[in-house]
Amino acid sequence: MAEIRIENAVKTFGKVVAVNNVSLTVHDQEFVVLLGPSGCGKTTLLRAIAGLGMVDSGRIKIGDRDVTYLPPKDRNISMVFQGYAIFPHMNVFDNIAFGLKMKRTPKDEIARRVKEAAELLHIEEFLERFPSQLSGGQRQRVAVARAIAVHAEVLLMDEPLSNLDALLRLRMRAELKRLLNEIRATTIYVTHDQIEALSMGDRIAVMRNGEILQFDTPTKVYDVPADRFVAGFIGTPPMNFLEGQVRRENGTPCVMIGDFALTPIPELHEELLKRDGQPIIVGIRAENMETLNKPVPDALRVKVQVVEPLGSQNLLTIQIGRDVLKASTHPDFQVEPNQDVWIRFPGDKIRWIDRETGRTIIPDLEQFTQPQPQ
Repeated sequence: MAEIRIENAVKTFGKVVAVNNVSLTVHDQEFVVLLGPSGCGKTTLLRAIAGLGMVDSGRIKIGDRDVTYLPPKDRNISMVFQGYAIFPHMNVFDNIAFGLKMKRTPKDEIARRVKEAAELLHIEEFLERFPSQLSGGQRQRVAVARAIAVHAEVLLMDEPLSNLDALLRLRMRAELKRLLNEIRATTIYVTHDQIEALSMGDRIAVMRNGEILQFDTPTKVYDVPADRFVAGFIGTPPMNFLEGQVRRENGTPCVMIGDFALTPIPELHEELLKRDGQPIIVGIRAENMETLNKPVPDALRVKVQVVEPLGSQNLLTIQIGRDVLKASTHPDFQVEPNQDVWIRFPGDKIRWIDRETGRTIIPDLEQFTQPQPQ
C-alpha cells in the first residue's frame, strides 16, 4: 500500500513561507494534482515528498513508513522532471534502464522492464536512438518510461508537459492518463495548467501562498469553488464576478445588481439574510448564463461589446455596471457587437461569495476545503 500522508508540513526559505502547515492525504493508487500559480509552493511540497528538500517541521509518510528525513533512494519513489533530465550520451534503452542499474537489478530483469515500459509509452522502436534524434514528445516519453520501469510505489511528476506545444500536450495528457490507469501507481502531479488538472486528476489540491485552499474532485472544484481565488483560477474563461447587495424582501433575501434582483435558492436564504444590507459578490460561469435575443421578464438587458467565434461556441463580452463579463452561447446564436441581448441567471448556478472573506457561501463548505483522509 502506498498511501501518502502529509501532516502539518512547513517549509521556509528565509522569511518566505513556501509551504504553510499543509496536511494532505493521497490514497493508494490515487492520482492527485497540485495546482496553483507560480510561487504557490506546489513544487516545494513535491520535492519534500521526494526527499529533495526537507521540511522544517511536520511529517511525511508513505504507507506505514515515516520518510520525513529519509534520502530519496530509500523512499521507493520515481520522479519525472519538467526538463526531461535524460542523459544525452546514453541511448533510449540505457536511459530507461538507468534507475534499474543503480539498484543492481539483474540484466534479464532490466531488459524485460525496459521493454515493458517502452511498449507502454509507444517508444519501443526508438531504443537504440539517442536523445538528439528524438522529438520533444519522444524525450518526455523516455523520462516517463524511466520513472515507471523501476516499479516504485509512488510516482511524482513536476510539470512534465509544460515544455511541449499545445497540440502535443493535448495528446500526451490522454496518453499519460491511460498509462497511469494501467500501472495504478500512487501519483502526485504538479502543474499550473488548470486544464491538465481538470482532465487528469482524481482529486485536485488548489494551492496559493503555500496553503491548500480546496481539495476535492475536479467537478467539485470547478462547480463549487471554495473561494474567489479558486473560482477565478479554474475555468476557461474564469468565473464571472459582479458586485451585488443583499436586500430583505417580504422575509426572504434577494441580491440587487443595480436595479435588477437575483433570487437565491431556498437553501441559502438563512445565510444571506444574515448579510441583509451588505455587499456581496455574485459569481457565475460563462456557460451557465442563459443568453436570449428577446426580452423576458426575469432577464437583464445588456449590450454586447465583443463577439469571439470559437467554433464550438461564441464567447460574448458584455458589461453590467462596472463589471465586464464573459457569456458563452451556441455557435448558431446570431449577435453582433453593440447589439442588445438579455441575460438570465439560473439560481442554482450562482455562487455567492462573501465580499470581506472571499469565501463561497454554502452550507457545507468544510467538505470542499479540507483534505479527506479515509
